Amino acid sequence: MPSVILVTGASTGIGHLSARALAADGHTVYASMRDVDGRNAAQAEGLRRFGAEQSGALHALELDVSSQASADAAIARVLAEQGRLDIVVHNAGHLAMGPTEAFTPEEIVQVLDTNLLGTQRVNRAALPAMRSRGSGLLVWVSSTTVRGGFPPFLGPYAAAKAAMDSLAVTLSYELVRFGIETSIVVPGAFTRGTAHFPNAGRPADTATVAAYEQRYEGVMDQVAARLSELTPPEADPQAVADAIARIVGSPPGSRPFRTVVDFIDDGAGEVTEVAERVRREFAQRVGIGDLLQGVGRS
Repeated sequence: MPSVILVTGASTGIGHLSARALAADGHTVYASMRDVDGRNAAQAEGLRRFGAEQSGALHALELDVSSQASADAAIARVLAEQGRLDIVVHNAGHLAMGPTEAFTPEEIVQVLDTNLLGTQRVNRAALPAMRSRGSGLLVWVSSTTVRGGFPPFLGPYAAAKAAMDSLAVTLSYELVRFGIETSIVVPGAFTRGTAHFPNAGRPADTATVAAYEQRYEGVMDQVAARLSELTPPEADPQAVADAIARIVGSPPGSRPFRTVVDFIDDGAGEVTEVAERVRREFAQRVGIGDLLQGVGRS
């Protein structure tokens, strides 16, 4: 049965590709982004044109995850037009790069706001309707930085993604008795096909950045070059969108709890296997095995 789906951060990258893939599979998709009628107008119109050619429906939706009012208004529109919201894909995020010391606490809060608190705002808007219906699915786009190897100078971003991932796990326990499932998708590094790295934020403290460059000059360029060498030709962020579409299309109760999509193999897959076993065993030991759902990693 086709679902009504909200995808956050759908102007570019994985969110954009996921919205298209889900509409192509026949779902009604709300591809949300900031400034639909301004700087993202071209992306929004492109999604609308693509949706008109698919078996499903694709709508561009104004949603700024940094604003509770915006999240509330976006969800209210979906519910008013469709009468329900079945699935939320938490994809909105922003990469920040630079020496961790150079970021002010306020700059780190901004990174956390987009990657972590934005999901909470959307959840607070969407979950009441899902809980009332007794069904739903949250898909979280995490990162292999949470459990795999990653280079320096990604401190605030890696911390924010780890926090978001932890929140997703906690909510999985707390929502399962409402019939709401959780599936965490874990992309590895993609050196092409997204604007993730070109659009990365930088700290404003250029003096501290310069101090680090004296000792670490060229390190990130070296890492980027090596990652490109390790990336096979078939590595494409479309694979993440396809994984999300497969999860959405799977019958409730059979969806994987965590799916790693990593062409470089930074170790997140191996760590995940151990971590998921330990997590599930601990839940059984403390008597909350009934709160577990999913079938492990795919």
